[in-house]
Amino acid sequence: MKIVERQITRFQFARDRVIGDSQVRAESVNVAALELIDDSGNSGLGFIQSLFRPLPDVSEIDRLFADEAWPDLLDQTPIGLVHRVGRPRGGNQRPYSLPFEEAIQTALWDLAAKQAQLPLHRLLGGRRDRVRAYASGLDFHLSDHDFAELFGHADSIGYSAFKIKVGHADFDRDLHRLALLHKSVRANPLIMIDANEAWGSKEALVKLTAIREAGFKIHWVEDPILRDDFAGLRELRRGATWTLINSGEYLDAAGKRRLMLAGGTDILNVHGFVTDTMRIGWLAAELGVPVSLGNTFLEFGVNMACALPEVEWLEYSFQNFDHLVEQPIRIRDGWAYAPDRPGHGLTLSQSARRQWSRPRIASDSELGPAPTNPRLARANVSATKAG
Repeated sequence: MKIVERQITRFQFARDRVIGDSQVRAESVNVAALELIDDSGNSGLGFIQSLFRPLPDVSEIDRLFADEAWPDLLDQTPIGLVHRVGRPRGGNQRPYSLPFEEAIQTALWDLAAKQAQLPLHRLLGGRRDRVRAYASGLDFHLSDHDFAELFGHADSIGYSAFKIKVGHADFDRDLHRLALLHKSVRANPLIMIDANEAWGSKEALVKLTAIREAGFKIHWVEDPILRDDFAGLRELRRGATWTLINSGEYLDAAGKRRLMLAGGTDILNVHGFVTDTMRIGWLAAELGVPVSLGNTFLEFGVNMACALPEVEWLEYSFQNFDHLVEQPIRIRDGWAYAPDRPGHGLTLSQSARRQWSRPRIASDSELGPAPTNPRLARANVSATKAG
């Protein structure tokens, strides 16, 4: 069964809360659904996401896709493409004009699994159907009130592990947020922190020591220093023996390999590129390096998490995307469950296609209110309250 058609649907809407970290913030969603369709009518779904600025009009997205990506997909068999190894040399190492890469990988794997009539996590070799999920707030810009409401709600629905953003210019604010988290959730929680490269290597050790001396036990610190400072990360591992270093989020597959071989991480952070995640996940298993599955669009990464033996945790950030699909990934009592239906388990909602698609760029004033987030229905977290 070969790929014969494509469809791109552009979405743009307000977020239900401001999200961000020590380096960035975002208040709107800018994403396009990519559907690759085979000659039997099967459809594979991926998402083209731009975090900080609107995507072009859908006509321009499709024009660029037709010029840059479609010739390599048309009349091809998905299972052959997902396993194809390229020859990266010279000028053929260049990105697409828009972030098509992850969407293409996701859609191809979804389509390949549907053609095989298997859930994606089974096609990838998975032997389990659930993985532990931790509540991640993307909370750097939230007020204290909204921060406490978000994590208190996460605790109330069964989460026992929580990750917060740190790296503020005023370190006392980081300590304050840790204290506030402890007041908002159950006793003896598992806590992770994420600095998003805000610190230098020696600064990170000083601050991790101060956090420990303030009485806070940290399971891991994520991206504490620059992504390619392998020597600094290795020294930080040796110096901060009371916590784990989680890094690799911002590196490509080759960079992740170099990071592990340099001894620069206790836990490898991977995200949404299915082929790349599986390849580097296999290497991590050979090296005995634990893996954490970071944010993936609509949590489809639960499929890779369930297939890789070194993954213990999946990140869940209460992002408001569920209305885009017919059946979101099930998350309950701190566990994320891989769907048992063919493919990665997500199908674009026809009502969302009608109600939320925006073929042309809209200004912020035209976006209107954010969609209701059913997973935060009982939490009083507002997009307008930013600290």
